[in-house]
Amino acid sequence: MDRISLYIQEVTRRLPEKMREDISLELRSTILDMLPEDFTKNDVDQVLDKLGNPAVLASRYQDQPMHLIGPKFYDMYITVLKMALMISVIVSIVIFSTEKIGIIFESEASPLVLISKLLGEAIWILINTGIQSFFWVTIVFIIIERTVKFPDDTAISLSGKKWVPSDLDSIPYIPLKKKITIGEVVFSLFWPVLFIILYLNAANIIGIYQQDSNGLQFTTPVFNQDTLMAYLVIVIILVGLEVFGAIYKAIARQWTFKLAVSNIIINIGSTVFLIFIASNPNLMHAEFAPYMANLLDQSIQSINIAITWIKWFTVATVIVTSGIDSYNGFRKAKIK
Repeated sequence: MDRISLYIQEVTRRLPEKMREDISLELRSTILDMLPEDFTKNDVDQVLDKLGNPAVLASRYQDQPMHLIGPKFYDMYITVLKMALMISVIVSIVIFSTEKIGIIFESEASPLVLISKLLGEAIWILINTGIQSFFWVTIVFIIIERTVKFPDDTAISLSGKKWVPSDLDSIPYIPLKKKITIGEVVFSLFWPVLFIILYLNAANIIGIYQQDSNGLQFTTPVFNQDTLMAYLVIVIILVGLEVFGAIYKAIARQWTFKLAVSNIIINIGSTVFLIFIASNPNLMHAEFAPYMANLLDQSIQSINIAITWIKWFTVATVIVTSGIDSYNGFRKAKIK
């Protein structure tokens, strides 16, 4: 990819999304106006060098100044902070989930109370992790800015050196609509962990709750845990593939054909498994349909028909959403 496009990418990726397209067109026009008709690579380098570090140029387009860390280190600071937040959040989620799986099985507390407690703990841990990462990264950069001396005030790159146009050569060109964000990666890692926890303890968490003098109490499970556990090996494989896909996204940083193929394989595997398990007549707990029939004053047959409709509506919804997700993966992979 030519350096002009890479330079524009490095400027616009630091701007709010609503500004990117207009600034991209404006900046490309400005660069081309500064170049002679039959320009060479050397001409491009001279123009880009005159425009300066993409981080500094991006800051000039912002409505608010960068006060927390000075312009020299601001771009490096933001990059390191994002990396630190992503790594710390992923590690915290994995450690928390590993520690709490045993507690879920051993606890005698109401499932709803237990879920609320664990969810509260998880949110607090993530907030605390974010605050700690932000605090220590900021402290380190404040110290660096006040102790490390540089010959001029030009913003430096992540390597610690003054930015030059040749730095663009080591940067992959990633169109904005093709880029995979940190949020996507974290979400892709979080939901398989949540799913496996709910799956392993479905008979104690997913069900009917009734209010009594002691609060909400779990009375009747929806799913037959024995049936679910019969497919545990398949579930572990599928969850493992989901985690692998999330890690692959973090490494690739953009949608590629290989990533789109792996994504559709995971979607197909998950959908086929869902259809297979939904077809099992023993999926629902034996007491669930009679309980609902008594509660709603309906026949067990009508309740079973309603359950069947709900099951296959859920399957159809997953098929549609998986199809859209797979299509979007290939669509983004084709973006140039």
